[in-house]
Amino acid sequence: MAIATITFKPKQVTKKITSDLAPRAYDVISNRFGLTDDAEQKTLEAIGDKYGITRERVRQIENAALNTIRKSDAFQAEQDSLSSLKEVISSLGSFVAEEDLLNHLSKDKCVQNHIHFHLVLGDDFKNHKEDDDFKNRWSVDDQISDQVHSALKNLYTSLNDEDIIPESELISKFVDNLKGVSDKYKNDEVAKRWLSISKGIDKNPLGEWGKADSPNVKTRGIKDYAFLVMRRHGSPMHFREVAKAIYDTFGKKTHVATCHNELIKDSRFVLVGRGLYALKEWGYTQGVVKDVIREILKKEGSMNKDDIIDRVMKERYLKKNTILVNLQNSKYFKKNKNGLYSAV
Repeated sequence: MAIATITFKPKQVTKKITSDLAPRAYDVISNRFGLTDDAEQKTLEAIGDKYGITRERVRQIENAALNTIRKSDAFQAEQDSLSSLKEVISSLGSFVAEEDLLNHLSKDKCVQNHIHFHLVLGDDFKNHKEDDDFKNRWSVDDQISDQVHSALKNLYTSLNDEDIIPESELISKFVDNLKGVSDKYKNDEVAKRWLSISKGIDKNPLGEWGKADSPNVKTRGIKDYAFLVMRRHGSPMHFREVAKAIYDTFGKKTHVATCHNELIKDSRFVLVGRGLYALKEWGYTQGVVKDVIREILKKEGSMNKDDIIDRVMKERYLKKNTILVNLQNSKYFKKNKNGLYSAV
């Protein structure tokens, strides 16, 4: 589905449809919507102070001016322009975050303000104001907006706090939740545009998706960058390698000692060798060597020394003698007559 563009000049349309307003009404509208050259959208209080009137009186003047415009012949003559704007929104999925829509139409803040003004005036455009779950957004189809809202909420509910999901997989999950939506909207571009409406779901610097407030998505420091690069690497890394990978991947200069300290303090990382770290989610066990051996024996039962060495070597990068020395500690381990060790 091709994305449409507007066929009119927003500033020229604004000039035509506001031409019959009284000077003060025009000034209020211009300042409230940022239709002036500085593109500043002024508050009710600021405009009230200028005229020595209350903010409620400013609101009344604003609403009266909007109604006057909607009833004017000049506004009726510009319905083709509003139809063009509606066509753009339809081509973007019929439901779109305000920021995405305005950035698609123009990079000029003043022009964006004029387009926003036209959205407010048009009967075909429904504004869904920002709330706890979603950004400020516009729709031209109530059924689609209801379906997308529902699908986004269901998708968020299905995510765990630790989830990091590849974009293609998340889009697939999202589309599965879009019951009854026309197939013409079920493509990656529209799906990503709808996903961007959610405040609860976002992607991290590597383009992987999850809950927006998760440290796996909203990276807050070296430890979060370290987690992402190690997860992508897929196997244990020395802290010097981690520091270098953070710089190579994210352009974040990371002091080696700082990186090491962050890995030590964070429970997501497990020291598995001399300066070598793995992720806990890979199945590695926290603790010193004897703790690792005890945990293995408790989970898997009595084992001979060769099996213990093989099993521990999957958890830690150690010399065999280090493991054997720990096994000799009778305070923690005992050996039966068959040569099998168990935890005390």
